[in-house]
Amino acid sequence: MAMAEHRSDSWAWQVLLLAQSGYSVKPQLEEKEGKTFDVFTAVEFKTQVVAGTNFFIKVHVGNDEFMHLRVFRSLPHDNKPLSLHSYQSSKTKHDELAFF
Repeated sequence: MAMAEHRSDSWAWQVLLLAQSGYSVKPQLEEKEGKTFDVFTAVEFKTQVVAGTNFFIKVHVGNDEFMHLRVFRSLPHDNKPLSLHSYQSSKTKHDELAFF
């Protein structure tokens, strides 16, 4: 499936700001990783429309460390919070953000 790349002026950027604010995604990742992140800043993202939307997000987590997150937003009528579907650690600033 094709993914769309977005810049910070996109409507979807609001979802990312919500995600990095700790609304639901950051705590989910911290629980899975067993640690807290003092730095958690979305720097790039792509979307994939499915029965909802997958957001593939490159997140700076401090120093030269980055993680790629796959976050799912269900359809509005489902009324569910954002969910961390999967993630990849040990990424760099220059690693391409791709479907996983």
